[in-house]
Amino acid sequence: MLDLCLLGTGGMMPLPKRWLTSLMTRYNGSSLLIDCGEGTQLAIKECGWSFYTIDTICFTHYHADHISGLPGLLLSMGNADRTKPVTMIGPKGLERVVNSLRVIAPELPFKINFIELNSDIEKVNINGYEIEAFKVNHNVLCYGYNIKISRKGRFQVDKAIAWEIPKECWSKLQKGEIITIGDKTFTPDMVLGENRKGIKVTYCTDTRPVPVIAEMAKEADLFICEGMYGEKDKLKKAKEYKHMTFYEAADLAAKAEVNEMWLTHYSPSLVKPEEYIKEVREIFPNSIAAKDGRSLSITFSEE
Repeated sequence: MLDLCLLGTGGMMPLPKRWLTSLMTRYNGSSLLIDCGEGTQLAIKECGWSFYTIDTICFTHYHADHISGLPGLLLSMGNADRTKPVTMIGPKGLERVVNSLRVIAPELPFKINFIELNSDIEKVNINGYEIEAFKVNHNVLCYGYNIKISRKGRFQVDKAIAWEIPKECWSKLQKGEIITIGDKTFTPDMVLGENRKGIKVTYCTDTRPVPVIAEMAKEADLFICEGMYGEKDKLKKAKEYKHMTFYEAADLAAKAEVNEMWLTHYSPSLVKPEEYIKEVREIFPNSIAAKDGRSLSITFSEE
């Protein structure tokens, strides 16, 4: 099961009742954060979650509303006596940007590991997450992310018996280990069926609608996508500043055939995003104008 919380839904600057866009997920004792704008640690507290377990932080890009909350978060994590390392993932220049921000947080009791993205599409496996980063189209280098949890095939007892595999090896094979006993070697594919459907969440913000987004979001359980503007007369502005309207996001969701879409990263001038959702649903019915703190637990299907 993957728990997730959309900590904030604002773009450009935090508002009294709207924190900046950030996503936090929890899986198997590991927490992951995407983006960390001003006020993110307060948003984490408001949703009742803990920043202590965050071990991976991904950044879409380095505009202030997506990273300026990092020094405060790191200091809070350090003050909570955290010693385990934190891995950060982001576009080229990540280490330089983070170290610049750390001028006000120079001493931390934990190590920071950096993974800088250099290709159009990159994959990182960490703490049970399969992270896919894909380059999008903003006015600075920017990436969207897939957060995936894979699921192995069912253990097939009849095959284990047919191969005469000792029972004490079954659990190890089920976990993906290769077992050698004498002159015999047993591999997981000998006893596991085809991989079952896992969990997939796509997070994409600060970009124009480009084909790679629909391609990477294909059949996602949840598609969290920026909708900077709900007003149709703001399309020209969206193109100028390389953002998206609600309707462009809905079109991507429909093309990707996702299960559900949450809109986020609203313009500060957009006071009531829900007023536009009826027309959005004409393009993609399962659209939601998300609010801060919206959470969901995604479980594996029973197939």
